[in-house]
Amino acid sequence: MAQNFKAEQLKKSRVKQAYNNTTVQLDLKLDQFGLKRENIELFLRGFKYEKKLEVWIKHRDSIPYKLFKVYDFCVLSGNLGPKTAQGDLQVPEGFYHIDRFNAWSTFHLSLGINYPNLADKKLNGAGNLGGDIFIHGDCVSIGCIPITNTSIEELYVLAMEAKNNGQIKLPVHIFPFRMTKKNMGTALLFTRDEALNSFWHNLKQGFEWFEVKRILPEVKVSPNGNYLYH
Repeated sequence: MAQNFKAEQLKKSRVKQAYNNTTVQLDLKLDQFGLKRENIELFLRGFKYEKKLEVWIKHRDSIPYKLFKVYDFCVLSGNLGPKTAQGDLQVPEGFYHIDRFNAWSTFHLSLGINYPNLADKKLNGAGNLGGDIFIHGDCVSIGCIPITNTSIEELYVLAMEAKNNGQIKLPVHIFPFRMTKKNMGTALLFTRDEALNSFWHNLKQGFEWFEVKRILPEVKVSPNGNYLYH
């Protein structure tokens, strides 16, 4: 049962400490949005070039998301462009969700991302695509999204509460940069890679969907690995 999830997490010493460290301030900020920890849903959106991780929030029974908080990446490994192989140091780009809560992380606390997803597998074949991509603390990275320990404590508690409220998937969208027309034009001046050009234009559709509507598209994957939005 989802509501046992929080109780089990709070048995872990780091989570209990994070909970004690953060809930007073989180409750005050949530109150400004007319929300409580018991009724929230989350969406995370990351931008590699800007090194920003946005936390969007809403009441579980409402539709539009509102921007709740923005965390800075401490550092960024790799370059712009998707992760395609084990050891390439790349942060993935695409449409993911949180699939693990790691209370015993080497990097304080961490939230696992379901890389490689189906699109990654279809686009990059049967090679070793790597894995174990996390949002975590401790400000170090070899392909993950690192934020400060204070930030990961807040985010971990928010994610724990959302999952405990019954949010089955906590979506995480990761983009190379804010995919505006101007930024796309600038970025494409520096690449002659047709596959990357096509991939980024496909991502841009998903970026624009949320940017305009503040609601999440249903994301599926075509047989050739393109994202489809409904």
